[in-house]
Amino acid sequence: MKWENQTSGNRLVDWLMRPASRFWQFASLAVLLGIAVSTSLRENWGSDNAFVVKAAETLLAGGSPYEDKRFLYLPSAVIMAVPEALLPQTVLRWVLPVGMSGLLGIGWLAALRLFSVPLRSRFAVCGLGVFALVYKPYVNLVLIGNWTAISAAALPVALLLAHRRSWGAAGLVIGLAIACKPMLVPIGLLFLLARQWRGLAVAVLVPLGVSLAGALMMPSPSLFFTKTLPFLLQGQDSYALPWDASPIAVLPRLGVPEPVAVALAFAGAGAGLWGAWRRWRRPDESDQGQLRLVETACMVMLAAFLVSRPSFDHYLLVVLPLLLASGVRPGSMPRSPWFWLALTPQVVLIPWPSELAHKRRAFKDCAALCGLAMVLVRRALRSGRVTLGHVTTAGSPPRTEPECAATPAESAARTAF
Repeated sequence: MKWENQTSGNRLVDWLMRPASRFWQFASLAVLLGIAVSTSLRENWGSDNAFVVKAAETLLAGGSPYEDKRFLYLPSAVIMAVPEALLPQTVLRWVLPVGMSGLLGIGWLAALRLFSVPLRSRFAVCGLGVFALVYKPYVNLVLIGNWTAISAAALPVALLLAHRRSWGAAGLVIGLAIACKPMLVPIGLLFLLARQWRGLAVAVLVPLGVSLAGALMMPSPSLFFTKTLPFLLQGQDSYALPWDASPIAVLPRLGVPEPVAVALAFAGAGAGLWGAWRRWRRPDESDQGQLRLVETACMVMLAAFLVSRPSFDHYLLVVLPLLLASGVRPGSMPRSPWFWLALTPQVVLIPWPSELAHKRRAFKDCAALCGLAMVLVRRALRSGRVTLGHVTTAGSPPRTEPECAATPAESAARTAF
């Protein structure tokens, strides 16, 4: 059925779902390619990716990648990075930014398909271009080449497969993403909530098997446990502190004692996990399960970001495409003004106090992370209010006043569109 024959009851949504003109298709593509090309021309491109490439080069040279304390990934990531290490720098300079943009585009397309959004619609075509222009962490991720982009592509693809009852394939996608970067480890909780044991086993065994293979190929793999893991658990050092958006790192910089900051962060994460459990147990009657799947997964990831050390600005790109695509559904988070308010600290051209600018941008990123987590927890934990309907008992005349039959009431929350 074509969208032109359907209406959602919302004029803006109906307008966004209509096909985009050729002009907007080329304009959106020009924005994405322009960001990739401008990134290739900058001297500091691929700064994060350089640690992964260096680890693969060290392995090929017969050394241990974990001699470098800033290589923080699993042994499987070294194997995944070998193709990059074999490419000349001049080729990688142009391929890496396009690859980062492509991975983010894959995540956006999978999120759209999950909610049955036409790929030629204005929302699909212009959404990613506008997002890339106004959301600063997008440009930052393309610039540094961090493998967070793999997780940003893998999570929507895995949820799309899960919605189609292919939990084994979803587990494979999550497992491969974890093998590259262990960011999606918390999604294992989603498999537990859904009681999909086969998919969970695949998600665990794939990175475990590849990591064992990588460990057998390198000297001194035990350095991962004796050197890298302690360094990571301590939140790294002053090198990452200016960009660390975790409340555990940001609150002490504002004068909060570190034990209090840790307690607050873990309390927020606990509330997030409770919200994820509550959200999973509360299906939406007007939805086919996509909204519950997406919001539960995003809540689990945000809870993990609250306590992970470090937690960078581009981590939110793992959940934002999914949440933005859900805006076509009534009652979703993007239809609340609080959702957009939470994202304003990371939007381009939004003024911010000068003392919190430049390398102290972690304050802005922490505000966005905590704000988005609070909005999603509030939605997950909202009470199931009811209105009373009419019932008639046998042998009694019809009544017009409300009785004991209860039906769910629509949310009274304000909407952004």
